[in-house]
Amino acid sequence: MRPLSGFTVLDLSRLLPGPMCSLHLQDMGARVIKVEDTGAGDYARFLGMPAGYVSPVFHIMNRGKESISLDLSQAAGVEIFKQLVAKADVVLESFRPGVLNKLGIGYESLKAVNPQIIVCSISGYGQTGPWAHKAGHDMNYCATAGILEQMGNAGEAPALGNFQIADLAGGTLSAAMAILAALVGRLKNGEGCYLDISMTDCAFANHVIPLASMAVFQKTQLRGQDMLTGGRPCYSLYKTADDLYMAVGALEEKFWIQVCDLLGKEEWKARYNDAGSKAEELRVEVAAVFASKTQDEWRDFFAETDCCVTPVLSPEKAFEHPQLLAREMVQEINTPQGFTIKCPSTPFMINGRKPETIKGNNLAPEQGRDTSNILQELNFTTEEIEQYLSNNIVRQDGI
Repeated sequence: MRPLSGFTVLDLSRLLPGPMCSLHLQDMGARVIKVEDTGAGDYARFLGMPAGYVSPVFHIMNRGKESISLDLSQAAGVEIFKQLVAKADVVLESFRPGVLNKLGIGYESLKAVNPQIIVCSISGYGQTGPWAHKAGHDMNYCATAGILEQMGNAGEAPALGNFQIADLAGGTLSAAMAILAALVGRLKNGEGCYLDISMTDCAFANHVIPLASMAVFQKTQLRGQDMLTGGRPCYSLYKTADDLYMAVGALEEKFWIQVCDLLGKEEWKARYNDAGSKAEELRVEVAAVFASKTQDEWRDFFAETDCCVTPVLSPEKAFEHPQLLAREMVQEINTPQGFTIKCPSTPFMINGRKPETIKGNNLAPEQGRDTSNILQELNFTTEEIEQYLSNNIVRQDGI
C-alpha cells in the first residue's frame, strides 16, 4: 500500500505547478480529482496543439487522475463542490488571490463544511503584499527572487532555461511538502489548515549560494563568476571535439586531483584554488584538453573513475541512460490519437519498487470524464445528474 492511500485531493489548479503537485501526491497513493470548469477546463490540455489533439505535457502531468467538470459560478455547482469537500482531505488551487472567496468556497466556508480540510493556494507572489494580484510566469518570479540575474555566462545577458525553477521548486514541490506536513499535523491535532504558497517566496528561500555570498561579502558575485557558475575551472562545462559538452563537477579537491591524474596534468593539482585571471588561464588549458576528444571518447575515458565528470546529455539521450532505465524512470503513454509519448515515470520508489498503478498506459482524463460516477458517489440520482447536465451545471466527457 502506498503512503497516501485513502486520502483524496480535489485539484482546482491548471497548467503546471498545481497539476504536478497533485501528480506527486497521486503517485504516493492519493486519489486526485481534477475539478474543472464547464468551459475551457485546464487549458494545458490543448496548449500548443492542433484542434482535437491533447498536449503530451497534459498527459504527463495528469495521468491517472479523475475529472469532474463543475460550473462554480452557479449555486448548485458550489453545493456539489462542498459535498466533495466534506469527504476530501485536501483542496489545491492556483487562482489569483480572492477568487475562492468570490466563488463562495474560500477556506472559512470550506472549513465550516469539513473542519479537517487542508486548503493549499499556489500563487505567483502569495496572498498578501503589494504584488499579490499581479500576473506572472516562472521567469518573472525568478527575476523577482534574484535568481534570473545570476543565470548565464560571464559578461553575457541572463539566460532563460526551460526547467521552471519557481513553478516546480517554488510551487510544485513546496506545496507538496507543505500539504504533507499539514496532513501529519492533522493526525496529531485533528485540525486542517490553510497553506499560502508563493512561488516567488519559495524560490527566493532556496537561493542559498548567492545569499550566503551576500552575508560574507555584502554582495553577490557577478553572473557566471561564482563558485558554481564558472568561477572555478574545476566546476565548469567544457566543449568536446564534436561540439558537445562535458560537465566537470570536481568541486572537492580530492576529485580534482583524480581528474588531474587521469589527464596526466600533475601541475594542475596545485592550481585547485586559482581565482580571477589565474583561474581563466587554467580554464583555457583545461578547455584545450577537452576539445581534443569527442564526448563519447571522454565518457569512456572517465567511465571507471568516480570523479564527477559526466557527459552533458540531450533530453533524448537522457531517456537512453542506463541509470534512468535501471531505475524504471522511462515509460510510454499511448494516446487515443495514435501517438506514443515517451515520458518520465514517477521518481518515487516505495520499499524498493515503483507503485504498480503508475506503470504502463495511464492516460490523463477527458474533461469531466468521471462527472457522473463522482456524483453517484455523492448519492445524486440519475435524474438529478441528467438535470445538472442539461442545465450546464456539470459537464460529462467534454473535449
